[in-house]
Amino acid sequence: MVTPTPPPAGREPSPAYREWQSRQRRRRQRILLTRLALLVAFLVLWEVLAKTHVVNPMLTSYPSALWPTFLDLLHNGKLLMHTWVTFKATLIGFMLSMVIGIGVAAGLWWSDFAHKVLDPFLVVANAMPKIAFVPIFYIWLGSEYSVYGMAVAIAVFVTIMVVYDGFQSIDPNKIKLARTLGASRAQVLRLVVMPGSVPTLVAALKMNIGLALVGVIVGEFQSASAGLGFLIVNGSQVFQLNVVMTAIVVLGLLSGLMYLVIARIEAAMAKRYA
Repeated sequence: MVTPTPPPAGREPSPAYREWQSRQRRRRQRILLTRLALLVAFLVLWEVLAKTHVVNPMLTSYPSALWPTFLDLLHNGKLLMHTWVTFKATLIGFMLSMVIGIGVAAGLWWSDFAHKVLDPFLVVANAMPKIAFVPIFYIWLGSEYSVYGMAVAIAVFVTIMVVYDGFQSIDPNKIKLARTLGASRAQVLRLVVMPGSVPTLVAALKMNIGLALVGVIVGEFQSASAGLGFLIVNGSQVFQLNVVMTAIVVLGLLSGLMYLVIARIEAAMAKRYA
């Protein structure tokens, strides 16, 4: 379908454009309603299967049992504390991964020699199972900071490779024009490469927030004394499946909220650099 051209500023939209906008609104509403219907169907199916013992409720719990557990954890302050610990670690790991990843990618773009030397090491490091680093980080960084180390270890290598590929995809004619006009290599990076790589940087943000959260949860599984990962492991050890499932649901909500924030950033950047 061809998208109608938006009207110039100050002019009334055409009937065709208004009709297209109306179709887009209806489509967004259908998508939202379908999402809600799928979620409700999943919860109802989960409840029915557990209540009728098609699946063992001792192993899966069920939605109506999670709400009292959620309220209990909320009232005694444990849920907010554990959620905050996980969120803080994810945010720190996410920011460190983005800063390190963009910095290293810029260095690889700056020096083709460095890229040729380091590229196989980056590929191998990215392919390694990061959970193998948990005991090393625990010894090096301690129980608290090893969680941040895991978040960075899981997210940073993907960030480097994705951002570097974005830098390399910039139109070479634009770079050549900037150099012809007297721009230094640093100016080309700052004024041409970085702004031209905004879609790639946003894609890296979207991947990085999820990977950082995975790293934090893996770290909390192994060595933490607080956080949603710790709550899940602790609940499973004492066979409190309601606590485990409640923590998993909260973890899903947290990841969804962080993704929505990144989506807002993506929309704002798209308008600015359209």
